[in-house]
Amino acid sequence: MKVSDKYYDEIFDFLGQWDVPSKCGLKIITHKNKKVVIVTELYQDNPGTSITYNGPSLAMQICKAKNLLPQEITYIECNPDTNSKLSFYDEEFFQVIFDIENNQFTNPTYQQLTTKEIKEIIGNNLL
Repeated sequence: MKVSDKYYDEIFDFLGQWDVPSKCGLKIITHKNKKVVIVTELYQDNPGTSITYNGPSLAMQICKAKNLLPQEITYIECNPDTNSKLSFYDEEFFQVIFDIENNQFTNPTYQQLTTKEIKEIIGNNLL
């Protein structure tokens, strides 16, 4: 179950739960003067923590590595289509809204996005 590289521009190494080495796909685009950070689950190519179980920490690690300000990003999690017969692996996008306390991400809330909504957020920067 390989994830197509159409979903990301680079593999991002991050520290998962308990500092376990982990990987995700990463795409950063600018749309409407906003940085949109899209992290993609890599399934079996990720040796560690999933993007969802490490959301606040992963978002902060990306901000630090890419010199982004937490309050200036839109953070999207992507579960990519893997052409599996299992509906669990259908393509889905979630916007994650964090509280920002002391310049740290906390209290993530997830909103599943429709195809129309994800296109509004990323514009012509199609995945």
